[in-house]
Amino acid sequence: MAVRPGLWPALLGIVLAAWLHGTGAQQSATVANPVPGANPDLLPHFLVEPEDVYIVKNKPVLLVCKAMPATQIFFKCNGEWVRQVDHVIERSTDDSSGLPAMEVRINVSRQQVEKVFGLEEYWCQCVAWSSSGTTKSQKAYIRIAYLRKNFEQEPLAKEVSLEQGIVLPCRPPEGIPPAEVEWLRNEDLVDPSLDPNVYITREHSLVVRQARLADTANYTCVAKNIVARRRSASAAVIVYVNGGWSTWTEWSVCSASCGRGWQKRSRSCTNPAPLNGGAFCEGQNVQKTACATLCPVDGSWSPWSKWSACGLDCTHWRSRECSDPAPRNGGEECRGADLDTRNCTSDLCVHTASGPEDVALYVGLIAVAVCLLLLLLVLILVYCRKKEGLDSDVADSSILTSGFQPVSIKPSKADNPHLLTIQPDLSTTTTTCQGSLCPRQDGPSPKFQLANGHLLSPLGGGRHTLHHSSPTSEAEDFVSRLSTQNYFRSLPRGTSNMTYGTFNFLGGRLMIPNTGISLLIPPDAIPRGKIYEIYLTLHKPEDVRLPLAGCQTLLSPIVSCGPPGVLLTRPVILAMDHCGEPCPESWSLRLKKQSCEGSWEDVLHLGEEAPSHLYYCQLEAGACYVFTEQLGRFALVGEALSVAATKRLKLLLFAPVACTSLEYNIRVYCLHDTHDALKEVVQLEKQLGGQLIQEPRVLHFKDSYHNLRLSIHDVPSSLWKSKLLVSYQEIPFYHIWNGTQQYLHCTFTLERISPSTSDLACKVWVWQVEGDGQSFNINFNITKDTRFAELLALESEGGVPALVGPSAFKIPFLIRQKIITSLDPPCSRGADWRTLAQKLHLDSHLSFFASKPSPTAMILNLWEARHFPNGNLSQLAAAVAGLGQPDAGLFTVSEAEC
Repeated sequence: MAVRPGLWPALLGIVLAAWLHGTGAQQSATVANPVPGANPDLLPHFLVEPEDVYIVKNKPVLLVCKAMPATQIFFKCNGEWVRQVDHVIERSTDDSSGLPAMEVRINVSRQQVEKVFGLEEYWCQCVAWSSSGTTKSQKAYIRIAYLRKNFEQEPLAKEVSLEQGIVLPCRPPEGIPPAEVEWLRNEDLVDPSLDPNVYITREHSLVVRQARLADTANYTCVAKNIVARRRSASAAVIVYVNGGWSTWTEWSVCSASCGRGWQKRSRSCTNPAPLNGGAFCEGQNVQKTACATLCPVDGSWSPWSKWSACGLDCTHWRSRECSDPAPRNGGEECRGADLDTRNCTSDLCVHTASGPEDVALYVGLIAVAVCLLLLLLVLILVYCRKKEGLDSDVADSSILTSGFQPVSIKPSKADNPHLLTIQPDLSTTTTTCQGSLCPRQDGPSPKFQLANGHLLSPLGGGRHTLHHSSPTSEAEDFVSRLSTQNYFRSLPRGTSNMTYGTFNFLGGRLMIPNTGISLLIPPDAIPRGKIYEIYLTLHKPEDVRLPLAGCQTLLSPIVSCGPPGVLLTRPVILAMDHCGEPCPESWSLRLKKQSCEGSWEDVLHLGEEAPSHLYYCQLEAGACYVFTEQLGRFALVGEALSVAATKRLKLLLFAPVACTSLEYNIRVYCLHDTHDALKEVVQLEKQLGGQLIQEPRVLHFKDSYHNLRLSIHDVPSSLWKSKLLVSYQEIPFYHIWNGTQQYLHCTFTLERISPSTSDLACKVWVWQVEGDGQSFNINFNITKDTRFAELLALESEGGVPALVGPSAFKIPFLIRQKIITSLDPPCSRGADWRTLAQKLHLDSHLSFFASKPSPTAMILNLWEARHFPNGNLSQLAAAVAGLGQPDAGLFTVSEAEC
């Protein structure tokens, strides 16, 4: 059947409409489908194809498709044909070829995309028809764009040192399309193309290769797409600079233009200076050294010589020399003449010959002069002999009355008549007595009676006298040697940080109350016949220059005992507190002693002691006991071997006892955990009118180079307000670790809203960065709350600072001697001094005890140093009695016998 040409387009439209309403005509490939026998050149080809788009919020998107030659174009979305009414069609004819062209547009809404929930993606493509066949366009994917609010990972604040690398991670929020990331430094865009020191990784992390001071800023990660722009929380990056020493300056000129003086040089912590919380330089900024400048000595004339005989020219002369002293070191020469001449005959120059009569006269005069000279010599000899005898008597009587004046032997107490106590007379100024205290059996002499007790007197039975022996050359040399030493000077007396006493072979004890510092002088440590005045002094760190090198830190107070150079036959025991946590893996501990020249030297490395060494140390948790046979100035110094090394700090909170103004200060002290440091602060606060407002705490401060931070929180804003302008205060690490600075503290100033406000509740935090911390909960009434005052009541330690003789020891002298006699000899059953050391947990020191003439005496001396005055004598008696010796009953000790 023939069809007219004008009816073909209408017929084709009817067929196409029927096909669009069917369900079986689904195409899946974007290829041309030619009609058999059709011309391939007349197949539609697309001038414009649909592209991927994102739906932003609720705005629909527009898809455009244009083909030529094309008689029909329709869209298919997710396999379904779009309704004809939803198409916007524009037809045209190509001017060059005359072929028909068609452009079709459709809108896709958010609701259409959301309806196909469950499919992975929503897509659309268009199909174009011509008389030669069909062609499909590419698929265009339509996605709903979004950007969530929360970042998956935000950058964190950092503190880094100069030239250290910085990595700030950032994982942007989930979004479609994926968010682009950019970084802001103080709100300025970071452009890696302009700064080669910065780059952004594929994971969006910001990397700074080497930190510079200019990199100190607030960094913000910004994520953005077509939907929104999100900002992360800002991360504060602080680039700190650890201080570095400048070069030493030249030595200054000697402080003394003549004689001994000092010269110094200095350096500053400016190369570079510490910035942004960087560590301060370690070590000293000033060095001093002794110097001596030769003093110019001006010449001075010696006395004139005698006049010469009268010469032929009627003159005689005399001379002198410029030698008393001679000029040296640039001194001036003597002024004046060295020769003096004058007339010797009163201007009458007459020369006569001597006759025999003149010779006889001269001989007689010479004889008379010789007789007078001999008579004068005889009188001088007689006088000297009488004077010598008189001086001998005077010397003996003066020594008996004054030489032994500091010592008196008498019963100490009525209830302990058996004890022998020697009390020093501190009113005298005698420092060295040239006498001896020894028994004398020849002839009658003044005597004293010991009280009749059931214990044998340490001096033995019989009569005893104070007998003076003439000064020996050894004693004279000793006294003259000490008097010329720079360190043997008159010491200040009456201070709270010093004690002294006069001791002999009976021994004794010195203590500085409330400091944990004591000196035990065992019996026979001072040779018999010697009497020493011994002192014990606690020094403030700022008064004594103790150079510390590297990571060294002062762990104990600086203590002097002396006088140095005295002869000791047994080790004395110096006890002092320390603030280190003893751990061989974390610390290298050394005992330092100051030499006579003023320099400090290591005299003992704890853990490497030799038994025969002059020094030995028993280290315990909070104290050390130093055995020494040489007195001097000592300090315990530690060097950290790892960051696990810690020092104990005592934290104390003080505030005024009375508050008369609106301001109220809370002072937080950070001290070494030693009794002497606590004593100094308590005395200082008493002068300032402060009171303890919280129970003290202990903080373990690590060798990590991190500062100590202090902050105050939870201050009730309705009653108080803090005047602190920053969030926390800091004490530099080196100020604490060095150990030579006293009274380290921070002050928090609060202001009352009303004068009637008296209740204060807040929190104070003290912590080391990346270390230990403590929190104080303060809740008290500032006008009447004194419940913490009794915590710091300083009690006297064992009575008087100086104890002489048996009263200085817990173990009675007789029982001590019996224990020593019984346990010193080796025992086959092991019941000797070694077993006693094990029972007292001192078996790690067996080699040291064995090197001494009496190991048992060393053990008992250490027990006395550790347990006086509150030691349990019954426990010691049980340890001795438990050794299983047949005569163990001799060792039974009761408190009544003490």
